[in-house]
Amino acid sequence: MRSIVPVALGTACVAVMTLGTGHAAAAAPATAPPQGSGWEPAPSAPWDVAAGERCAFALHGEPIVDEVVRRELPPPAEGVTRSAYKGDLVVRVTNKETGAHYDADVSGSAVVDAHASGAQFWRVVGPVLVGVGDGNLARGMYVVDGVYTIGISPAGSKTVTGPVVATDSVCDRIA
Repeated sequence: MRSIVPVALGTACVAVMTLGTGHAAAAAPATAPPQGSGWEPAPSAPWDVAAGERCAFALHGEPIVDEVVRRELPPPAEGVTRSAYKGDLVVRVTNKETGAHYDADVSGSAVVDAHASGAQFWRVVGPVLVGVGDGNLARGMYVVDGVYTIGISPAGSKTVTGPVVATDSVCDRIA
């Protein structure tokens, strides 16, 4: 189900399923970026989430289209790396109990600042897959779309900020 949720500045907490589960990933993209462009493949790996962590049932995610590329940008400050991500990504999210699945088009673009402390700050345009523990959305797995930011503290708490964010519950789609 797709809904529009206003997100209050600094109050939304989510567990970002960083194009899958919050983990950097590994699988070859369908096409390589042009040589000398500065863009490098940034593939996503398959992932699993236990029952109750996001949905009432266990989940499996696997990229079925993965043409995501990454480019290093000049760092904004000492101890911070900045990277841009773009490209087509479709993740098949499967209910491990029933086999029901949904192919989530999460082909958003992002600029990510990664701090030496472990904190991250994401500037996102378009859809990404987000797993929510606590926050302004109920526990679940969502395709979040719009123009927004995601802050991740060194301890792992996440904050989504934006004037209007569209959400689509993947748990509801495959229950």
